[in-house]
Amino acid sequence: MTAQIVSIVPDGVLAYGIQLPIQALSTRVAMPWEREHGTVDDMVRVAQACDRAGFLYVAACHHVAIPRQPAEAMSTTWFDPVATLAFLAARTQRARLMTNVYVAAYRHPLETAKAFATVDALSNGRLLFGVGAGHVEGEFEALDVPFAQRGAITDESIDAILAAWTDEWAPHDGPRWSYRDVGQGPRPVQQPHPPIWIGGSGKPALRRVARVGDGWIPQATPPDRLADDIAYILAERDRVRPGLVPEVGYHAFVYVGDPDWELPKFAMTGTGRIIDALNRLGQIGVSHVQVRFASRSADELCEQVTRFGAEIGPHLTRVALN
Repeated sequence: MTAQIVSIVPDGVLAYGIQLPIQALSTRVAMPWEREHGTVDDMVRVAQACDRAGFLYVAACHHVAIPRQPAEAMSTTWFDPVATLAFLAARTQRARLMTNVYVAAYRHPLETAKAFATVDALSNGRLLFGVGAGHVEGEFEALDVPFAQRGAITDESIDAILAAWTDEWAPHDGPRWSYRDVGQGPRPVQQPHPPIWIGGSGKPALRRVARVGDGWIPQATPPDRLADDIAYILAERDRVRPGLVPEVGYHAFVYVGDPDWELPKFAMTGTGRIIDALNRLGQIGVSHVQVRFASRSADELCEQVTRFGAEIGPHLTRVALN
């Protein structure tokens, strides 16, 4: 359990980030152009546009092997997040490199700690470690990880990763892994450790945020449940880490400007409307928003990113939780 919160969003600021295109081709998140003709160069251009436009982070998802049944919707294309973020570290300067989210149960915690400490070192301290329990049962089976135990395994893994990041020679003695007298370098640049944001929306994930998270990444949390979930996290926080306030996130699907095409369902448009909607999130304590943009090409997505940074971002504010 961390004794403090690693905060990366300044007071009063409502930050924003993006899940990168191309690297995950699920029909649930990818626009049609990504699946039809998106390229790695497009992904790099979008990351660089975010870097210039003041986005807090660019994010990559994590799946290893998708079973046949969900593959029709999810696809099998999920770029490895460690390789992807290390690749982008050399092509960006300011934006944080985030996992949204990494399934910690899939790897030994020493492997995970080493991989992401390396990303932090290569990027000069820009890693943002989003981590969750995972949800695709067949993927767990393929990797020989017990699905029913994923919560407990995730908790043990996070504790071991944190220990490895804060102590070069950290021992670990847990139900699944045990080791001692082994050290790791390179060390993370960020001290006391890179920020850990917990993904998920069930009660176990919310308790995980309260216990060990520097932040929260909701996954499919309905808008009308958000305030109650924040209150639940803070109540649990009072029990296990009194006084520490994790950074709370949410998500938005937008198009900046006046569209001349039929937008996908639920995409919000209108500069004033977008600002008002996001600031309402800020008023209940949300500190970072993951923005998904409606777009028909990489060029249009880069334009949307640029316009959001110029027309929306400067007007976003939030109140502090306590």
